[in-house]
Amino acid sequence: MITYLSTRGGEQSKTFIDVLLGGLASDGGLYIPNSWPELSGHELKALNGAPYADLARHVMAPFVGEDISPAAFRQILQDVYSRSHFNHACMAPLVQVGPNAWIMELFHGPTLAFKDYALQLLGRLFDHVLGERGERATIVGATSGDTGSAAIEACKGCANIDIFILHPKGRTSEVQRRQMTTVEADNVHNIALEGTFDDCQNIVKALFNDKRFREETNLSAVNSINWARIMAQIVYYVSASLALGGGERAVSFAVPTGNFGNVYAAYCAHKMGIPIKRLIIGSNRNDILTRFFEGGEMRSSSVEPSLSPSMDIQISSNFERYLCDLVGRDTASIAKLMNSFKEKGSFSIGADYMKEARSLFDAKRCSDEQTLQMMSACHAETGYMIDPHTAVGLFAGLQGHADPSVPLVALACAHPAKFPDAVEKATGVKPELPEHMADLFEREEFVNDIPNNQTKVADFIRANISK
Repeated sequence: MITYLSTRGGEQSKTFIDVLLGGLASDGGLYIPNSWPELSGHELKALNGAPYADLARHVMAPFVGEDISPAAFRQILQDVYSRSHFNHACMAPLVQVGPNAWIMELFHGPTLAFKDYALQLLGRLFDHVLGERGERATIVGATSGDTGSAAIEACKGCANIDIFILHPKGRTSEVQRRQMTTVEADNVHNIALEGTFDDCQNIVKALFNDKRFREETNLSAVNSINWARIMAQIVYYVSASLALGGGERAVSFAVPTGNFGNVYAAYCAHKMGIPIKRLIIGSNRNDILTRFFEGGEMRSSSVEPSLSPSMDIQISSNFERYLCDLVGRDTASIAKLMNSFKEKGSFSIGADYMKEARSLFDAKRCSDEQTLQMMSACHAETGYMIDPHTAVGLFAGLQGHADPSVPLVALACAHPAKFPDAVEKATGVKPELPEHMADLFEREEFVNDIPNNQTKVADFIRANISK
């Protein structure tokens, strides 16, 4: 039976519902499973060609266990991964853009971003569990662009949830901001924080570490610190592996990332038995992850705005999960490293650990100029339009893909219409929003500007939760 522990050792043997509703562990760590379920070759062969909802159930059921009845979980998955929420029958289709290079489109959900694949599920899981318990939860999250709109879309109108999303004021694209702030629902509250994404993330973490506030508001999280979201993201890596190699042929993935959550889900798929040759991380000028894989030191610096704002991050929260496995689940060491990072803004690990990390991971950086060049080249050579984040991942993948016989899958994490100015600058063509968002710029916005101050954010949440 799979249970969960904190990366920092303060909590053990937690159930799936514990980690779903808890989000962050009470010791400040992140929850990880105590063991990895294995997808055998026989199971993968049987799943080849299965509908996405069936694949999702097979991948996620071991992590859920008996906490949610199999019948209820099956129905939730059938409802979530349907054409009423996703506008492509394949859910996560692959498009060929080179001799052995593919783009996996993860923008067919309601907010045109990969976050929908997990957050549509999380909203349903939260409401189901809270309804059965007769409880209500307060969800607080930080977003650099896409998580917020996907979380709001998943939770709006939920009977048992109040949701508060912090975004860095002026540091998301206009489309990203409006997707959050134009949602009119009594349980939805947008906070424009006067700071960076890392400031937003730090306040959210501080609120979770405030035991009194956490208990008073029944606090929970839907961003990538919530294990259930990572669990849901594993599925599309398994889907791509099955499509390109039947679960037997190794595949490499190129993932644009700042917070490490999406590429960590690929690592989880690898631990479950999916044959993955390389995981190639694409960073923009905020290249803390690339610098780590180059030199073995995690050192934060100032956040610099870029053409790929969802990756303008210098504190990669989910990296702690991978690091815990890398050091053999020595949770005491993880606690020391994370304290060092909090106090000094840096930590480093030994050469042996780095050798192991580099055996699977590679990391590249992509400047704004290279991002535009990649977008332009992809459009000119294939007629295919990509957004800046996808361009960063594709650039990294092509730079780090040493074996042309291995399929390369670059993740398209957002629809190009979410970043129309950058796409038009690169290609000369302005992408149009899908029909269901055509009037986005005409809708009224609902947003609250709050200083970069934990107390003021906490007071706003207290004043606006449903009693």
